[in-house]
Amino acid sequence: MEEIPSGPLTLSGYLARPLRSDGEVLRDPRPAVVICHGLPAAPGGAVTAGRSYHVLADRIAVEMGWSALVLNYRGCGLSEGNFSLLGWVEDVRAAVEHVSARTRTRGIWVAGFGTGGAVAIRAAADTGAVAGAVSAGAPADFDEWAANAERLLRHAHETGIVRSDSFPADFETWRGQFVSFSTADASDRLAPRPLMVVHGSDDELVPSLDARAIADAHGAADLRIISGGGHRLRYDPRCISLVLGWLDRHGHDMVPETTTTPD
Repeated sequence: MEEIPSGPLTLSGYLARPLRSDGEVLRDPRPAVVICHGLPAAPGGAVTAGRSYHVLADRIAVEMGWSALVLNYRGCGLSEGNFSLLGWVEDVRAAVEHVSARTRTRGIWVAGFGTGGAVAIRAAADTGAVAGAVSAGAPADFDEWAANAERLLRHAHETGIVRSDSFPADFETWRGQFVSFSTADASDRLAPRPLMVVHGSDDELVPSLDARAIADAHGAADLRIISGGGHRLRYDPRCISLVLGWLDRHGHDMVPETTTTPD
């Protein structure tokens, strides 16, 4: 299990790395991806958040020869802290720095599902260290969360992503993060770096129009609408096949850059 510093907090993560036939880690520069899970939905779900993505990370390492880090944001898994949307963006940027320090890279990508897709795009737009991004089932904005912030906070306590009864110290500031967060605006800032946007045509939580808004804002995004697909695209093999194929193509297209020697 990885320990990832993010400001004063220590986050947890799962890092899968490509191995040689003798079990040693491959040392030549290779692409890497930070995988961003969505908002836990079930009561107590923060404890197991991201675990199902470990299999995906292992698959990326074995089949593609990439390093893959599954991040637990603040408030999730073994990570310290409490949920805030901009805090999660900061955590993704910290994870990118961690991967750069822990692996020999020639390009770091971010890929997120649901809320994680929006967070991934925003983090990628905020740092030039990210080569490109993938989002699946991401909302174009969080206006609904802002309008129902008290209910969202209750949900956050129920799932365990907010663990402190005294959090947030300023409710309106915490709520204001949802008002100011626009995935579409971040997509615009991410351009011209590549972006893939995947969405289910039958997503029961986020309408597919959000995917079109995100893709249109970028201007050159690869938009894929999966016929009959729902919100939990992590479990749709068509989505995973599209995402891995897109990452693999773009990773091979990259010119090797200056690398960082692992500890």
